[in-house]
Amino acid sequence: MKRKIIKIDEELCNGCGNCVIGCAEGALQMVDGKAKVVNEKFCDGFGDCIGVCPTGALEIIEREAEAYDEEATREHVRSVGGDEAVERFDEANAEHDAKEKASAGGCPGMQIRFGDENESKPDKPAVTPVCGQVIPSELNQWPTQLHLVPPQAPFFKNRELVVLSTCAPSASPDVNWRFIRGRAIAIACPKLDRTEGYVEKLTEILKSNGIPKVIIARMEVPCCGGLTAMVKEAAQRSGRTDLIVEEANIGLDGNLKEVKTLD
Repeated sequence: MKRKIIKIDEELCNGCGNCVIGCAEGALQMVDGKAKVVNEKFCDGFGDCIGVCPTGALEIIEREAEAYDEEATREHVRSVGGDEAVERFDEANAEHDAKEKASAGGCPGMQIRFGDENESKPDKPAVTPVCGQVIPSELNQWPTQLHLVPPQAPFFKNRELVVLSTCAPSASPDVNWRFIRGRAIAIACPKLDRTEGYVEKLTEILKSNGIPKVIIARMEVPCCGGLTAMVKEAAQRSGRTDLIVEEANIGLDGNLKEVKTLD
């Protein structure tokens, strides 16, 4: 049958193993230092593993593949991870089912969303752009994209750093004052950017600028988990034991869902 399934670019895979941990179905394994699909019927094509890959080596494609077998997958998970792994599998499976029913299915980062069916407030009228005074921006640096920022830029010196997902500013009008004010930023998308070299650049930024804290401001979709994976790896490589790493999770409705300190 033709269906959605994971594809792994072995040239981009750095062997970190994050995707193996991120796959609740146990469909992935490390073989000779590279991630591989161990059995097609264990991959549900939902793509949780994409969000934890720091190099962009994984993507969901549609091709001829053996049908996903939920019961066989559950037994596989039990055999390799025991009851605790089965519990995690069931939780992930329930989450996937709920999101598929709420949309057309597939990667939640690509699901169509238009307003809120439960909201009773009328649509706001569109505003015609007019040149002149605007709401002041809190941004005080340029460039902002992780590809472009120099690791030794003066705006990084002794300031907190926000690694900001590309989608977050358009989802939440609070991003300017909540995250950018008084901080340096680096904007990135782990799903659409060419992320080769991102971990190395972040490592250099964190190692040499006296940054006391880095905040990952990401969306709640799984693919944004790649930002967290990259920052955590860079923080570890930097050798900093005093660095605080926080993750701020922004919902699709623009609300700040959770802020937590990462180990």
